[in-house]
Amino acid sequence: MSTTAPACAAISWELAESPAATASTARTWLLLEQPGPWGAKAFTSSHLDPAVGRALEQATKGTGIRAALIRRPGRHADSHDTARPRRVFLAHTVPGAGWLRTATVDDPAHLLDLGFSRIGDGHHDGFGTDHTGDPLALVCTNGRRDRCCALLGRPLAAELAEAGHGDVWETTHLGGHRFAPTMLVLPHGYAYARQDTASAKSILLAAADGRVITHDCRGRSAWPPAGQAAELAVRALTAEDHADALTVLSDDAVLQGAGTVLSEGLAVQGARTVRVAHQDGRRWTVTVAPQSPGAAPARPQSCGATPVEPSTPHVLSVTEDGVDGGGPQGR
Repeated sequence: MSTTAPACAAISWELAESPAATASTARTWLLLEQPGPWGAKAFTSSHLDPAVGRALEQATKGTGIRAALIRRPGRHADSHDTARPRRVFLAHTVPGAGWLRTATVDDPAHLLDLGFSRIGDGHHDGFGTDHTGDPLALVCTNGRRDRCCALLGRPLAAELAEAGHGDVWETTHLGGHRFAPTMLVLPHGYAYARQDTASAKSILLAAADGRVITHDCRGRSAWPPAGQAAELAVRALTAEDHADALTVLSDDAVLQGAGTVLSEGLAVQGARTVRVAHQDGRRWTVTVAPQSPGAAPARPQSCGATPVEPSTPHVLSVTEDGVDGGGPQGR
């Protein structure tokens, strides 16, 4: 009899766990092509020079940049050829200020000369050229981090690439193993859970048209979890699908005190308000709170991990505040 623990993705699926507000937070993504095998900590356990990988991780820390390795789908020769040129992508995902740039580098160490703080703030400083092709489809496939990503992600990446849907890459880590297969779509930075070829195709076609599909959407990486929850709630209320129509203005107004009545006459500890703005001037206030203890069963966040109760924020209320006369009008 097998004693292998159930896969984390299967448990999450059986519990019908919502993926909303679970996207990794990153205003900017740095993606470096690195063929061949990846270890669990890919920047220091692949054929990338570990000293360079460690330096890149350190240089991007605290800048709003999330760095990942990428490779094309398919079989990967265990080659130590470090002389071949590598593709690099930089993507800034904040609405109205986003961009996707690409370049080829002969030596990844040259990336250490970039101004990472400025890049994290949205300045590409002339790096590379604008990416003018299909949206990037980044599928997490690193089985050394979690078996679900390999078993479910690799077939999805291969099928998308074979069908010609988007500019498809495997990537080392997007977070949220239990939602495998997971996919990040750039330039807008929306992450998705539990994808198959048909749903991923629809998402990529929408992205190419500047739209976002919210089914199985984990959120936009530009926002922290509370902002992701609030934006998705406003989209659900308004049916707005233009990717850059909504901006999270703030999520720092924490509601204090046991007397705050938020939902069904109950006071909710740790609740906060999030302001969401439409580019046509409309504004909403969204009340978001952490999951109450015992509200949902514990589940492993990755294969083999100890089950824990989810901490994902959920939305209590959405209130339209009217139109800000100073805001831009229309799209």
